[in-house]
Amino acid sequence: MSEYARRMAFLSARIFGQVVKGTSYRNEKIVKQLAIKPVHKDRDEINYYPPYMKIDLAFENLRYHGLFRDEHLDFKEEMIRLRELRGKVKPKKGEGKRAMKRKAAGS
Repeated sequence: MSEYARRMAFLSARIFGQVVKGTSYRNEKIVKQLAIKPVHKDRDEINYYPPYMKIDLAFENLRYHGLFRDEHLDFKEEMIRLRELRGKVKPKKGEGKRAMKRKAAGS
């Protein structure tokens, strides 16, 4: 192979991202690793987990409109409602015992 042909082969390999002849196995391996698509741009990696936040929001909207029944949330809301009926809910700021004493003493 002439010097001109060798240099042209070298330049074409550089331009088109091919490995230059005469490289070791390790260099070829590194070139292959760098040639693959980055993980953050790979659709399979990005969409590995389902969009849980969107799904939760959709179920919340369905529940609001009465089209989905979340028994656990229903139970929690019922427990809160029963606590309110028994007077076990924490008072809002400014409605506690000390605030009531101050209001009674100030009036």
